[in-house]
Amino acid sequence: MDLNGVTIDDTYAEAFPTWVSRVIITAVTKKYAYNAAVEATGFATSAIGCPCEAGIEGFVPAEETPDGRPGYAILICAGKKKLKAQVVERLSECVLTAPTTAVFDGLPEAEERIAVKLHFFGDGYEYQKEVGGRKCWVIPVMNGEYVGEEDFGIVKGVAGGNFFVMGENQMAALMGAQAAVDAIAGVSGVITSFPGGIVASGSKVGSKYKFMVASTNEKYCPTLREKVEDSKVPEGVKAIYEIVIDGVDEESVKNAMSAGVKAATKVPGVVFISAGNFGGNLGPFKLELKDLI
Repeated sequence: MDLNGVTIDDTYAEAFPTWVSRVIITAVTKKYAYNAAVEATGFATSAIGCPCEAGIEGFVPAEETPDGRPGYAILICAGKKKLKAQVVERLSECVLTAPTTAVFDGLPEAEERIAVKLHFFGDGYEYQKEVGGRKCWVIPVMNGEYVGEEDFGIVKGVAGGNFFVMGENQMAALMGAQAAVDAIAGVSGVITSFPGGIVASGSKVGSKYKFMVASTNEKYCPTLREKVEDSKVPEGVKAIYEIVIDGVDEESVKNAMSAGVKAATKVPGVVFISAGNFGGNLGPFKLELKDLI
């Protein structure tokens, strides 16, 4: 199958369940909200070596936030047992400490809830008040007051949606991947947790070294095309980037993959689109590329 002259591989991305918390961070300006969101989603690219996967979903204008200030929505994704601790740690260390911030639950309709009790930091000076119809805690801090909800909804989402952008040279593949990430940024309910949304070092489970839980995926390394059996690198491809997507549900991940693939195929020098899977052994979600376009 071709799209815009780019070959679309007849394969699927294999995704798996995760639990997701959506947090809205506001501040006095868009810049300060963004700064806090960046810090709160740090060191959260892959569950292989990070405590969670997290990223910025997108900007939330002032007219859509509980306190009428600009904000950013972030998604934090992890196993159900780990998720609460990650939300608590990231809000307490990265948002409570940031100038002028407030936090609100981004999934108020979710049935499953977690308690994120930061108000004890107030050392007895904390108090409750209503903001935008929501019950919040207020903690006195050096620049005034920190305001935050402490009851957050969580939903069972989907992690690991993915596709590979393959180019005839490094810059073509990189620009294709960037176009994909830019397109995905317009899709709600999803994140691309890797740096700038682009994965350069795709991995496989295990290694020849027993102490490594993951290692380079040699079948997708262009420089090893003639050196490994069953290379997945098509002839003429010199660089590959992977886009990995987590979302609040399967439909959101599919929409993001569709937007990203379509955008990547419009970039000159992008010649092939594929996806990663483990033969159905990783997760129950099989996202067929052909169905997305």
